[in-house]
Amino acid sequence: MMGSMSGMLQRPIIAAAAVAIASVSTDLPNKFQHSISSDPCDESEALNSHCYDSVLQSEPSWVSHISVSKLANLSFVNRVRVSVPNINFYHIPNKGHNFTCNVYSSVASSPVMRSLYHSAELSKGPKPKAYSYNISTSSSESLYRWHLPEPNTIDVAGNSDCSSAKSRTVVVLLGWLGAKQKHLNKYAEWYASKGFHAITFTFPMSEILSYQIAGKAEQDVALLVNHLEDWLEEEHGKNIVFHTFSNTGWLTYGVILEKFQIRDPSLLSRIRGCIVDSAPVAAADPQVWASGFSAAFLKKQSIATKGHTISQESTKEGSMFIKPAVEQKPSVTETALLVILEKFFEVVLNLPMVNRRLSDVLGLLSSRQPSCPQLYIYSSADRVIPSQSVETFIEKQRRSGHEVRACNFISTPHVDHFRNDPQLYTLQLTQFLEDYVVECCKRSS
Repeated sequence: MMGSMSGMLQRPIIAAAAVAIASVSTDLPNKFQHSISSDPCDESEALNSHCYDSVLQSEPSWVSHISVSKLANLSFVNRVRVSVPNINFYHIPNKGHNFTCNVYSSVASSPVMRSLYHSAELSKGPKPKAYSYNISTSSSESLYRWHLPEPNTIDVAGNSDCSSAKSRTVVVLLGWLGAKQKHLNKYAEWYASKGFHAITFTFPMSEILSYQIAGKAEQDVALLVNHLEDWLEEEHGKNIVFHTFSNTGWLTYGVILEKFQIRDPSLLSRIRGCIVDSAPVAAADPQVWASGFSAAFLKKQSIATKGHTISQESTKEGSMFIKPAVEQKPSVTETALLVILEKFFEVVLNLPMVNRRLSDVLGLLSSRQPSCPQLYIYSSADRVIPSQSVETFIEKQRRSGHEVRACNFISTPHVDHFRNDPQLYTLQLTQFLEDYVVECCKRSS
């Protein structure tokens, strides 16, 4: 992943891909049935979730605001064109870049606020080519999207310090290996519903498989860093929160920190918090990398998508106890793929250039993180990232003087805690944000 994988390493990837395709092909007829959804969202509550340093309380009501004058003065918002009602399409000349916005009308009497966009898709150019006047955004993939706060969270009167703090905060969501924009939308929508800006960033699998030092993937990260830097410079008091998923998102966060340190170390002080979902393993472990790539190749057929089914049963005396689940085993196909990938990464991760690059990023994340608070969301049932690795890293961060919170969801699978227990997940986010990012919201609630 962290060096040129074309050429001398081509055969192992082809072999791994062939096994993955063979396993997926058996399920193709089902995938074309119209009645089956590709992204089931049944929300089953995980039992016996174990949380550290979290005060269990009901989620307070959220109050949001942004004044018309402040919105009009922001150059970023000025770049997001406000639509004229009853006109469906605009075409703004610019080469090779698309821009899609969702429009919500009738927010307030002000014409500026009447058509504030919910989601702005930013591509590689500084200016958009076109946007669609459409509530349903296009499913076409993009490098990243900028999601604006929900219009109904905005207080035009400008009397809320809480809303002002949220409107000056952007949450950067860094996706897992194989994640697409549609997978991160539910997280961005939750943040937008609370009055925050949100960015969803994902890597195409092709960029990961053909990774080169200072190549396309790192250029894409540099593009995101450029936009973040521009946004922070537009107005005093703006801040960033990072929300990373799996080791891929966490390592991307490390590369961003590295670029901040090189360009302007003062940018690190603008990071108000870091939320780490299903990570980290702070070592170049071939088994972990093999598990991650196997899950990305096989998707829902992978054992990594299955949690532990646990149940509560009562004794004759009336006391309750947890009945352990019978652990599922990977299929023969997945077992073979895991063996191939593990052998592959034993070679790749020990290549001098790759090992040096990984060591630099992992070293920064382990010992030179910003002083901002950290929240770790993980599970004992995660088959990609061992919970013991997460807990060991948490203890090291605490010993280094960092403010750290953590929540073990016990039975939920890798990067699937939100879908399985949305109530607990959003409670953890709400408490973390109120305690460390927008403290004024807790005081005013």
